[in-house]
Amino acid sequence: MKRIGISIGDINGIGPEVALKAVAESKWSDNVEFMLHGPVTEMKRQMRALKLEMPEHVYYRDVGIDVAWNPGKIDADVSRAADLAIRQVVAGCMSGSLDAMVTAPICKEGFHKAGIDVPGHTELLAELTGAETFGMMLIGGGLRVMLATRHVPLSEVPKSLTQQNICEAIELTGQALKLFGLEDGKIGVCGLNPHAGDGGVIGNEEIELINPAIIASREKGFNVSDAVPADTIFYEALRGDYDAVVAMYHDQGLAPLKMIGFDEGINVTLGLPIIRTSPDHGTAFDIAGKNEASPRSMKNAIDLAVEMAAKPNPWK
Repeated sequence: MKRIGISIGDINGIGPEVALKAVAESKWSDNVEFMLHGPVTEMKRQMRALKLEMPEHVYYRDVGIDVAWNPGKIDADVSRAADLAIRQVVAGCMSGSLDAMVTAPICKEGFHKAGIDVPGHTELLAELTGAETFGMMLIGGGLRVMLATRHVPLSEVPKSLTQQNICEAIELTGQALKLFGLEDGKIGVCGLNPHAGDGGVIGNEEIELINPAIIASREKGFNVSDAVPADTIFYEALRGDYDAVVAMYHDQGLAPLKMIGFDEGINVTLGLPIIRTSPDHGTAFDIAGKNEASPRSMKNAIDLAVEMAAKPNPWK
């Protein structure tokens, strides 16, 4: 039996809707069970509003905070409940009572109002699990994209890049490709600057940081390209030249992926001693409570979590 813990996210967003729909409307193997973590009373209220019937092997765990469902509203208490749900699922995965974690979207502004100072899920999960080397891979539309930096202002990206974090992104990607069944997967690496710097004419980051990281990763046995201009690498990846792409910053990698796989994308946190996936979208407060949210991305995230839970975790 594979036990999948789902943290329900911000109940005023679409997280509960897509999680409940994904679990209720999809056919799951009899050897998969779900534990939904969050404010149970309001979770079940949404389930009734959506007229959903849960299959067998679905259980609920409350977080102990009474909150009210107010679609589209940013609420500090709701964010505290979301934080507790995350912590419950992580604890279950670390203890072995859960085999994988799927997270529904949280509201970063709500977390800030609640005094929970974390950039996002990825960093919080690394802190809770004690992971020192970790990263964020997005999958969708035929692409796998790893980020060398994550939620960093664009103006701070160049000074945030180091040879070490680029190496880590490449190596985590290679390890993930093996987990996905690609023993010698080809990794394409984005340049930071237009034309990948044009030999130093349009920036030196490729010469000083990216190419040395590529060389160091090759010496460790990873199948890595030279630095490739970002305006061509994603076309080449879709053509099959690369099994994954390492992007230097958030929008460089996610803009092309979301353009072709907006409603199906998955986020996977690499480097954790637990399995964690999530849908690649936010709380979508504008459509919350309207029964308009597609569960496709959440369904894909759950599918991948089940698949990954059946294999040895290289980071455990």
